[in-house]
Amino acid sequence: MRKLYIVLSMCCIATGVYAQSAIDAYRFSQPDLRGTARFMGMGGAFGALGGDLSTLSQNPAGIGVYRSNELGFTLDLDIQKSTSDAMGLRTGNNQTKFYLDNIGGVATLKLGSSVVPNINFGFTYNKAVSFNRRYRGSIPQLQTSMSNYVAGIANESELTVADVTTVTDGPKPYNPYYPTDGGIQAPWLAILGYDSYLINPNGDPDNPSWTGQFGQGTAGSANFDVTEKGSVDEYNIAFGGNISNVVYWGMNFDIVNFDYKLDAGYGEDLTRAYVYNPTTETVGPTESRWRMRNLYRANGTGFNYQLGVIVKPIQELRLGFAFHTPTWYSLTETYSANIGYQYYGQNHEAMTNGGTPGTQDYNFSSPWKIIASAAGVIGGKFIISADYEWSGYKTMKFSEASNYYGGDWDYPWDYDYYSATPAAYNNDPYQYENQDIKDIYRHTDTFRVGAEYRVTPSFSVRAGYSHVSSPVESKAKNNSMTIYTAGTIPNYRFDNDTDYITCGLGYRHKGFYIDLAYVYKHMTSEYHAFTPDPDPNGGYASPSSRLTFNNSRVVLSTGFKF
Repeated sequence: MRKLYIVLSMCCIATGVYAQSAIDAYRFSQPDLRGTARFMGMGGAFGALGGDLSTLSQNPAGIGVYRSNELGFTLDLDIQKSTSDAMGLRTGNNQTKFYLDNIGGVATLKLGSSVVPNINFGFTYNKAVSFNRRYRGSIPQLQTSMSNYVAGIANESELTVADVTTVTDGPKPYNPYYPTDGGIQAPWLAILGYDSYLINPNGDPDNPSWTGQFGQGTAGSANFDVTEKGSVDEYNIAFGGNISNVVYWGMNFDIVNFDYKLDAGYGEDLTRAYVYNPTTETVGPTESRWRMRNLYRANGTGFNYQLGVIVKPIQELRLGFAFHTPTWYSLTETYSANIGYQYYGQNHEAMTNGGTPGTQDYNFSSPWKIIASAAGVIGGKFIISADYEWSGYKTMKFSEASNYYGGDWDYPWDYDYYSATPAAYNNDPYQYENQDIKDIYRHTDTFRVGAEYRVTPSFSVRAGYSHVSSPVESKAKNNSMTIYTAGTIPNYRFDNDTDYITCGLGYRHKGFYIDLAYVYKHMTSEYHAFTPDPDPNGGYASPSSRLTFNNSRVVLSTGFKF
């Protein structure tokens, strides 16, 4: 069994295994445009209109607009296409998904009063976000290697030689993944890199410097693939009413189910790579082929509260305002990773923690949101509506789980174990992650506009547009800062602006309705295999690729009003 000699500086805070990261915070909070076909056909610009099942989770005052009962549901066919472009090398990937996006109902209690004519109650299931996405690509002409990045982690973490061995070796065995058995925990990615010969010790065997496989004369390419799955499912309990048919109010209590899965692969094919040869016990140039795969899952539940109002000062004008608290989540995540490698004609595999996933419980709060809306109704046939939404991504925050007491730290993924005492974090074990959120992300602006024209009393046509600004600060986008990621997952993605173009048709006959919408979504992102080194005196840019996502969705809603 190959020995791993390590000891970790207790004051190291720069690099290691974070339980979470700012990248996770956005991953959990990324926006999506989903709802009924009428809502989608008008670009989601419904904040001042109401009378639609989707408004219960957008502006809950929309429930006050109802004057009758309703039952309805929405189906969604999502055709996804992704393209990776790295230095002109393009790679595509496609998938098609089918969803139940929305189902629910509203009950109207008529009070017979001119001041408070009715009180309404509603319940809906709404798929707020779908995480389902696949993309892959190739990156030619590497200028550095992930192995060098892993060596940097080993050096930054001050990995030195001590008589500390793996769980099956030595006179006093212990597992470096679990410091509670008498040893000191080391960064998981550094251990995995060592066990798979990605990094090599050099110099004094008692105080080595670590190097990766990429050196003078090394050349090669990389490939990656990412599959994301899961969703944010909302269960909305709303009630509201109206005052003199002028002021409509509503509130919504949201119970949220969260489930996210990530399967991320990254590999390199190198020539003249500097790899340790266990037969000769020397490091020399050779062909290197290796591939890392990370499996990650976060799931749990949460809740939020929404409050809204719609004012109709005249028949032709409606004004809306809604306030959304964060969703307060209680989450559990699991990690595992492995590397399959081929050196010197041999195939081997290394796994983190002997193949047993790490786990961590924690709490997370998503961004605050404010929505302001206006709509005009012209001649009873034409509606034009607009929304502005502010999302406070800098307000996202991690916090300890309820089972997280004082110095009783969760293992093995809690990087903050390396603080000498919890007090060093000002009683906030997620101080660094929460500061990264503020440094990397910014508040976003979403603009939505939509229109509907009633061609006949039964038939309507619709169109809409929505624009979501990028949540990422420019200094993070332009490789001017180090990006810390969670566990052994070095890769991340930064989203740019997102645009939606929508259109739709609607048919009404007595209490029955059926709506159809087409939604085109365009978004670009920047994929990074691992963090860049922003040091101007010898740093490097990470291997990266421009990702383009083009989604076409066909949305069908039907229901009854009675």
